[in-house]
Amino acid sequence: MTPASHPSNLQANSVSDAIFIWKSARHASLGDADPSYKYVIFPLLGIDKFIHCYTHESRNCLGECEKSGCVGKRCFPHCTFSSDGASLDFPWYTQEPSYMRWKQWDCQSDCRYYCMLNSDRVRSSFGHGIVKYHSKWPFKRVFGIQQPASVAFSALNLAMHFHGWLSFFILLYYKLPTGLDKKPYYDYAGLFHLYGLLALNSWFWGTVFHSRDVEFTGKLHYFSGIVLVGYSLILAILRCFNVKLEAARVMVSAPLLAFVTVHILYLNNYQMDYGMNMKVCVVMAAAQLLIWAIWAGTSCHPSRQKLWLVVVAGAAVMLLEIYDFPSYEGFLDAHTASHAITIPLTYTWWSFIKDDVEFTTSTLLKNGKMASRKSL
Repeated sequence: MTPASHPSNLQANSVSDAIFIWKSARHASLGDADPSYKYVIFPLLGIDKFIHCYTHESRNCLGECEKSGCVGKRCFPHCTFSSDGASLDFPWYTQEPSYMRWKQWDCQSDCRYYCMLNSDRVRSSFGHGIVKYHSKWPFKRVFGIQQPASVAFSALNLAMHFHGWLSFFILLYYKLPTGLDKKPYYDYAGLFHLYGLLALNSWFWGTVFHSRDVEFTGKLHYFSGIVLVGYSLILAILRCFNVKLEAARVMVSAPLLAFVTVHILYLNNYQMDYGMNMKVCVVMAAAQLLIWAIWAGTSCHPSRQKLWLVVVAGAAVMLLEIYDFPSYEGFLDAHTASHAITIPLTYTWWSFIKDDVEFTTSTLLKNGKMASRKSL
């Protein structure tokens, strides 16, 4: 018996291997470190059996898929063979044409997806709960779409914002009186036009991202969302505090714009920290909801009830993002549910904005007429 094959040495090596697995998975999602996903096809049944499975009987699902292009009996020909049918001598991820990533699901995504389904099936058979994989709950694809419910809700939000912004534009320039230079009397017209464009951009990339989650679409989705939340906070401050002077608007906006810019640069160039990004967005969203709530409670705006509804629904959306829950039947999780709530919320929000335009414009015209009468 060689020293390496001595039982005590085998046990020591197995323990060191298990420690290595634990260390490599510390910063990953719980599903990434699940043995049935990355290391073995069995759930944890105790450290001795786990080490035995890992060192003697198991197959690395992701590792085997990267080499063979197969998960169990399901194989992906585009992973291991070239267009002429010849087997590739290198790993598939160094040979795959870039256009394949958009023409169909790429090999890495297929490996992760089917290893995740395999792991989820094994866990449920042993009574274990659902866990996240790569920071996301497991979802079932429909016609190649990664998160079909989120795609549908995001597209509806995009449509609602487009309808709201377009009706806002028509109201300003075609239904309400304007000045001699065709400029609307509403002092916040430009701010809300920019808000509409940022909202359309954010929900567009949200729809794309939920259809196909890759690094490029993920960054555009998260960064456009951060910009929208940051700008919404600026908008809340300027409108609620009635800031009309350009110099004062710049003084308010510049620090927040600088903060959002630095935050995006940090995420893009240093570390894509989803937890920190969530905290930043929650703080900015809570701040703007608080500002709108105080303004609704202290002003005499005729549509303040709509604003209260927006604040309450916005708080519910924020709570769903914070208190996350697993996906139901692989289709609906807390994030998806929050997208569903924002559909009627968006309609109500743009309805309030249009009411604000009408109320502010009529007040200005009334005050102007009264001033002209007094001058006479």
